Amino acid sequence: MSSVDAKNLQHVGFILIPGFALMSYASATEPLRAANLLAGREIYRISNFSPEGKHAHSSSGVLVPAEPLPSRRSELGTVFVCAGGSPREWQYPALLSCLRQLSRDGVRIGGISGGPYLLAQAGLLAQRDFTIHWEYAPALLEAFPDLAPRQARFVIDSNRITCGGGIASLDMMHALIAERMGQDFARRVSDWYLHTEVGEPAAPQRASLAERYGVHHPGLLSVLEKMEETIEMPLDRSAMARIAGVTPRHLDRLFATHLSSGFLDQYRQIRLQHARRLLEQSPLSISQIAVATGFSNGAHFSRVFRRAYGMAPSDVRKS
Repeated sequence: MSSVDAKNLQHVGFILIPGFALMSYASATEPLRAANLLAGREIYRISNFSPEGKHAHSSSGVLVPAEPLPSRRSELGTVFVCAGGSPREWQYPALLSCLRQLSRDGVRIGGISGGPYLLAQAGLLAQRDFTIHWEYAPALLEAFPDLAPRQARFVIDSNRITCGGGIASLDMMHALIAERMGQDFARRVSDWYLHTEVGEPAAPQRASLAERYGVHHPGLLSVLEKMEETIEMPLDRSAMARIAGVTPRHLDRLFATHLSSGFLDQYRQIRLQHARRLLEQSPLSISQIAVATGFSNGAHFSRVFRRAYGMAPSDVRKS
């Protein structure tokens, strides 16, 4: 499809939750602005909304003018929820009702960065293929155990569009513009922002295990991957050694040589990092988080957490 074939204006809305990531928002809106410039006319119209119905504060403090939540009489074709910060603080019943009504009216609903969490709260992701920023995935999985997000850059599932955020929003908008205007036009938009390497939807959100841990030993990498997969029910050293294809003693040597850490210390660090994300983002109690990260009880978890971070889990909650 060429630009001359797309005669109808497409109205795209962005619902901005206080603390939304400015990069995620800009990476989603700027390609639409560039598309208008390259087309020589308005083919996309952008409207910003917020639950408070006024300026929305980004995570960096930038204010974006916004309107009250859209009504069912709006002419929106697509609405994205952009969210950042802590899901524990996202208590917006009016927003959830609005999203459900827009969905019933046939509006395409999307979520960027933490936005898919709010779509899940609204019940709009059941039986859907979707993604969410990796930082929010643990909180979503604990709150909605029946949902299974993919660690993809973005996912388009019919009238649901979800994106991990950051610069992946550029990749998503390239796909959406190409869907409407054709690949040639979408490429011109991406070139406008020097976006010469457009990421595939299923590309990973994070660097590989080898890059994150700085190791390349295949057996050790398989153990680290299993550690991240078994946070709630940790495996013992013998089971992990079998996964690596080495003896337990040799596994200890691998951790000491490649990570300057012990097997148990590394496993505990992975679990504590996961616990800290849950403390910051999920509404789970400290006792529930202890169980979700493989500790026998809340008191044991609190002692280990304090030794690692110099503060109690309750202090993280308060901050």
